[in-house]
Amino acid sequence: MSMFTCVIDPALERVQVGAMRFPLGVYPVEPIDPTQGYAVEFEAADGAEDGSDLEEWPDRYVYDIVISVERLPALLLQLLALMPPRVFPILDFIGHDEFREIDPYISYEQLGMDQLLDATRQFEGFFYEDGMCGFGAMSEEPFFYLFVDEHKILTIRVEPDLKPKVDKLLEAFDLEQTNESAGVDTVAHEHRSVLVIPEGSVSALGPEEIVGHLRQEWRLTLNIDPESNVDDEGRELGLTAWRAVVRCDQDEPGSPRYREIFLFAGNLSQAEALAMSACGEEEPEAPGEEGSEWLDVAVLALDRLGDDRLREALAGSGVDVGVAVRARTPRVIHARWLEAG
Repeated sequence: MSMFTCVIDPALERVQVGAMRFPLGVYPVEPIDPTQGYAVEFEAADGAEDGSDLEEWPDRYVYDIVISVERLPALLLQLLALMPPRVFPILDFIGHDEFREIDPYISYEQLGMDQLLDATRQFEGFFYEDGMCGFGAMSEEPFFYLFVDEHKILTIRVEPDLKPKVDKLLEAFDLEQTNESAGVDTVAHEHRSVLVIPEGSVSALGPEEIVGHLRQEWRLTLNIDPESNVDDEGRELGLTAWRAVVRCDQDEPGSPRYREIFLFAGNLSQAEALAMSACGEEEPEAPGEEGSEWLDVAVLALDRLGDDRLREALAGSGVDVGVAVRARTPRVIHARWLEAG
C-alpha cells in the first residue's frame, strides 16, 4: 500500500435524524423521516447495461439498501466476502467536466479483492463520507454486482442462488424488507466534498488526486465512447476545449512532475493524444544529465470546458483565448508545469 491517505475536514458537522446518520458529504436540506431497510425485486436476463464486452447479465435479484453510514463499511465487508477473490472495480465521480455530471470508470481487468479492500481502508473518508463519489465491484462467476452510489445507498444484483445468503446477511444487520425505505435521495439534499489537505502534508490527497491514483491502481477506464463527443443528453458537441493534468515520472523516487494542458479536441481519444504530445515536447532535465526521458506518463484528469471557463482558467497566461476559440482547431493552446501534489 502506498503512503497516500486522505483527511476529513474536522469542522464539518454530521446530520442525524433518529438512528439514521447521514454521510458528511451528502445530507438532507428539508425534513425527512428516514427508514433503514431494503427493497428487492427480480430482473430477467438481458445484455450488459453499459454496452461493454462483459458477459450479458443473467437472471438476478436487485436489492436497494438504505443503512446508517456508520454501519455501511461492516455490511459492505460482509457482502464482498460473498464475491470471488478477483473482481472488476467500479468508480463514479462527480467531476469537473462541464458537459457530463458523473465520470463513470470501470476496470476491464480483474483485480484482487485484497487490493480493493486496501484502497477502501486507505481512503475510507473518500469512499464512505465524500458526496462526490460512488464505488463498487462486479464479478461474472458467480454474477454479483455491488455499488455504493454518491448518496451512500447500496445496490446489489445477485444470481438467484445467492439470494438466501444475502437475505440472511441483511437479517443479521437488522435490516427488513420494505417498500418504504427512505434515504437522503428521497428529499432535497446537498452534495459536497469533505476532504482537506492539511498545511505541510505530503501524504494527504484531494478527491481529484485520489481518482487519479485509483485510475492507475485499479486500471480504470472512463466508460464512455472515446471516439465521440456528446453531453449527458447525447447531443453532439463537436470540438470543445479540454483541461488535462498529466503526471510525468522521473528516474528518482518521489519526484514526479505534473503538467496542466489546455487544448481543443473532438473526442476523448484525440484529447489524450494531444495531452501526451504536450508532455513529450520538453524532456526532463535531471541533475547532471541532459535529455533524459520520462519513465512513465499518465493522464490523471481530462475534463471538457466551456469557452467561459476556458477564459477564466487562462486569465493572465498570455494566451489570446478569443483567437483560439474562433480558430477552434484540434491543438494544444497552452501547457504549464504545476507544483507536485
